Amino acid sequence: MGYDDIALSGTLKPIAAPRRFSALAARFADSTLCPSHELDLMLKRIERHEPCVNAFASLAEHEAREAAAASDARWRQRKPLSTIDGMVIGVKDIIETFDLPTGQGSPLWAGSATLRDAASVQALRESGAIILGKTTTTEFALTESFHQTRNPRDLQRTPGGSSSGSAAAVVAGFVHAALGTQVMGSTIRPASFCGCVGFKPTLGALNRSGSFDHLSQSCLGVLANDLADVWHVAKAIVSRVGGDPGFRGLDGPATPPRSKAPRRIAVLRPPEGWDRSNVEARAAFDIVLNQLAERGVEVVGGSQDTDVARLEAALADIKQRATAILHWEMRWPLADYIKRRPTAVSGAMRSWLNAGNSMTLEDYRVLLDWRNTLRSQFGAFCSNFDATLTLSATGAAPLGFESTGDPAMNIPASTLGVPTVSLPLLSDAGLPLGLQVIGAPDHDHALLGHCQWLVEQLCEPSASST
Repeated sequence: MGYDDIALSGTLKPIAAPRRFSALAARFADSTLCPSHELDLMLKRIERHEPCVNAFASLAEHEAREAAAASDARWRQRKPLSTIDGMVIGVKDIIETFDLPTGQGSPLWAGSATLRDAASVQALRESGAIILGKTTTTEFALTESFHQTRNPRDLQRTPGGSSSGSAAAVVAGFVHAALGTQVMGSTIRPASFCGCVGFKPTLGALNRSGSFDHLSQSCLGVLANDLADVWHVAKAIVSRVGGDPGFRGLDGPATPPRSKAPRRIAVLRPPEGWDRSNVEARAAFDIVLNQLAERGVEVVGGSQDTDVARLEAALADIKQRATAILHWEMRWPLADYIKRRPTAVSGAMRSWLNAGNSMTLEDYRVLLDWRNTLRSQFGAFCSNFDATLTLSATGAAPLGFESTGDPAMNIPASTLGVPTVSLPLLSDAGLPLGLQVIGAPDHDHALLGHCQWLVEQLCEPSASST
């Protein structure tokens, strides 16, 4: 079954596994396929299915065709600019592109163009990637307001947020990969709901200059159908523009990590999220834990290990504190927005400003001290484990569009600033559910090596990419 076999009457299930770009690149090299042909296939899928999915805020079809033709020529000459030359990529609509507006999911910025590329987009263009369009996001990539995108797995459900369009476009076969961002759960949760790989690297690992997410724990992320593709995109960015200013940038070789079996894994059941997860999601998670134990991995939960129990206790009220940090940090620009164009800002964002205005600088400093202590605690915790496992979401994507889903399972890794991957290895009521794999700070490459092993061990043959 191909992408064009997708039904349009209420659901896009079943979806064929999209082809991995790393496999396509081999065909570009031997001239049995070219980037322009691949782009044409994607544009046809977009023409047919985008009216139902609403994954894009805007498209740059003409510019994309020109970029594809240039990539064709480079592959014919056997001079590709990088391993992602010809890859079709979507860019979350809070990240600047010179040829398209950056609307930030808000009526306030609809149609606004900065006429420059963000650092990540500049790096991708220099790598030969084809920037096809801007993928949808919720208001300022924070609230659930102005939510418009549907989940390609089931059109009656949310794709998650705020990287809504990025996840939907990847899974619907509109792009090979997409950029997302995460301050709470905006990359990992959409990847879980839609059924693709989501990668939130170590805080500061990828340069987010030119992205309208100035918050102190915001992080540029990558969504794709394959771990190798995720790594190639991330390395294309960091090798050309580095990490956030003042950060070392993503460590690790250019080649995707080899599969490596973890010896000892921590099982994290964060109270705020775990208490709201559903029975089937927990059962699917427990099956994976049993499978890992059968393969010789030591799987350790809070009931067996005091360090795990202590960490879970430290995460008990993380949502309230982490959100308060963001409330303070959003006093700018919200105060200015609401003053100048009050009707263009949602009630949810007004509540954020009110909460921020009720805080003092000392309140904020206390919260930063708490977060720094938590990060230090987790850094020590990681020395005893190869990785930490939990759910990527409390369950499958909820019905309707009033909510983009509960971020509670994602807040810990975001607040800790550590690398996190959502793997499409679980299911809940026949819908995708991600397995969240959390690593030690600045050990992103090692984390993806363990993720590759998990995919090889746990992924059913019928679900693997081709």
